[in-house]
Amino acid sequence: MKKTLFALMLCFSGAVFANSACDAPKNDFDGLYCLNKVYQEADKELNENYKKLSAKLDSAGKKTLKTGQLSWIEERNSKCSKREATGFFVNLDCATSTTISRSQFLQDRIRECSSSGCQNSKL
Repeated sequence: MKKTLFALMLCFSGAVFANSACDAPKNDFDGLYCLNKVYQEADKELNENYKKLSAKLDSAGKKTLKTGQLSWIEERNSKCSKREATGFFVNLDCATSTTISRSQFLQDRIRECSSSGCQNSKL
């Protein structure tokens, strides 16, 4: 019983430490790790919103949504990343804020579909 309790306390303290580490990263790699966690969550929400919206659209709306999404991906990539001789660079702050903005756009379209009907012209 004591071993189980100790293991649970150790796991809990590790989770608390991981969260506090993102509050004050010790170096650039810790900061990158934390930024990436936020980006991954934003990307997950974006994909969920895309699927929810797509499910509400007719075939013309789905086609317009896909075209818009591919265009948005190209824009995000050109705005938030670059390739140089020394490597490929991604600005995670840019990618995260751009992804959150797009996710909010999709969420707004979901809300419209649910309230007044889907408007393909807004996609």
